Amino acid sequence: MIVYGKNVLKDIDLKKIRKVYLVENFRDKDIIQYLEQNHIRYFYRPKNQMDKMIKGNHQGVIIEIDDYQYASFENAFNSNFIVALDHIEDVHNFGAIIRTCEAAGVKTILIPKDRSVRVNDIVMKTSCGAVDRVNIILVNNLCDALKKLQKANYFVYSAFMDGEDYETIDYADKKILVIGNEGKGISKIIEGITDVRIGIPMRGEINSLNASVAAGILIFKMK
Repeated sequence: MIVYGKNVLKDIDLKKIRKVYLVENFRDKDIIQYLEQNHIRYFYRPKNQMDKMIKGNHQGVIIEIDDYQYASFENAFNSNFIVALDHIEDVHNFGAIIRTCEAAGVKTILIPKDRSVRVNDIVMKTSCGAVDRVNIILVNNLCDALKKLQKANYFVYSAFMDGEDYETIDYADKKILVIGNEGKGISKIIEGITDVRIGIPMRGEINSLNASVAAGILIFKMK
């Protein structure tokens, strides 16, 4: 996997870095010192070659790392609070939710294999290194995974615009928060197994929130 940026370099687990490319005439002494102190291989490349490697603003730093390794589903049972993403498609939303989970102490995130964003370079950059500090689990079928967790006494709380006020709920000790797709919300099949529909009351003229913003509000309340 290829990621990029000065801050991303320092956020990544050193063990995952294979090598680093720096633009010719790179002058950030702190970055070079960081690479040398940690015995990370680095190579200089012309800017036009760097620009062809990635589409974003690489800041003269491109990092080749090991592909992301998703955690096994069995790890989910070690967490009392799990966040499940029901077909989130925006990479920036995904990265922001990962960052919020890590900040709140939530260590487990479930995502489905189909019609869902995966961990990529933009997610890595948006999460500010949080990807390496949480367990992201890729499941074949999100509904089946949630049913298995329910059998282990987890309660499923799904976010709906018309759900019960999130501040009035007495949350279970073992719980799962489900955040739905940016446009379609919670899918019908997940709605069918939901234990409690929760919502954030809208008191302004705008009747909905960005998925990552809503997730942040709910995560910190439920935690």
